[in-house]
Amino acid sequence: MTWLFVLTPAALLLFALPWLLEARRRPMTAALRDQAPGRFADLSQGRTHYTWHGPDQTRSLVLVHGLIAPSWVFSGLTRGLVMLGYRVLSYDLHGHGFSDRVAGAQTLAFHTRQLGELLDSLGCDAPVALLGYGMGGAIAAQFAADQSDRVERLILVAPAGIVYRPSRLRALARNGGPLGTWLWGLLGAGTLIRAAAREAKAPTVLPDLPKRISSELSRRGALAAILSSERHALVQPLKAAHREIAAMYIPTLAIWGEADGVVPVRAMGDLARINRQAHQEVIAGAGHGLVHTHPKEVLAAIRDFLRDVPD
Repeated sequence: MTWLFVLTPAALLLFALPWLLEARRRPMTAALRDQAPGRFADLSQGRTHYTWHGPDQTRSLVLVHGLIAPSWVFSGLTRGLVMLGYRVLSYDLHGHGFSDRVAGAQTLAFHTRQLGELLDSLGCDAPVALLGYGMGGAIAAQFAADQSDRVERLILVAPAGIVYRPSRLRALARNGGPLGTWLWGLLGAGTLIRAAAREAKAPTVLPDLPKRISSELSRRGALAAILSSERHALVQPLKAAHREIAAMYIPTLAIWGEADGVVPVRAMGDLARINRQAHQEVIAGAGHGLVHTHPKEVLAAIRDFLRDVPD
């Protein structure tokens, strides 16, 4: 029976390990926020970190990031977007970057509420252009469908909400209930850092991507926010939202990566059937990280869209 007394503490330690790892992570503090560029807005769900890029313009473009990387993922695009005549606003979703980690289910409504309140707090009364990447594409599309009077055009880059293929671990964590939560807490950070390392082997404007992702995941609440959005936002179908976007004649551009394994390029066919007015571009050889691996091609597609569909 000696083995039982040895095994039981080991089993308890293994069971508790995800929570022990989380307890060791750094909470978001004022000292950490002092390192942040930009400013903060106090919204109903918590503090939101945001940054304006470029001089004052009559037109604003808002960047909505995806599930894993916060607003710095757009660093290869912001200067080019400013040169296209926009004042560009980037911000961190709750649970990401320097924004608050908050409790509760992170549904699309949760995320669109943050976006709407941020625009209100910044006095953005005129319609804006929205650029959403990955899960940010789903957020941007839902916001455009819900508040079409606030959106003058929509740019979707590898957008979730039509066809989405999560990694095996994220699928297990999403559907696995308490066991999935435990598994995600145990393996999630390492899996995401290794995925970033593989992605950084290709040409990218973020060669330090693994270090950045590791730093992001070292903050308390980051893994929980990712899992909450995986479970509550990325399971919501958006075909009805895209039908509404088409009905409201919101100019829409969708940019896809030819080799994207997360949002496969076949999704463009589904979008074409829903919104025949949408402009669509495929970037050859690009995977899901196209905003940082192929920023020139993304900017070229946006530039052509602005030329072909003027204000």
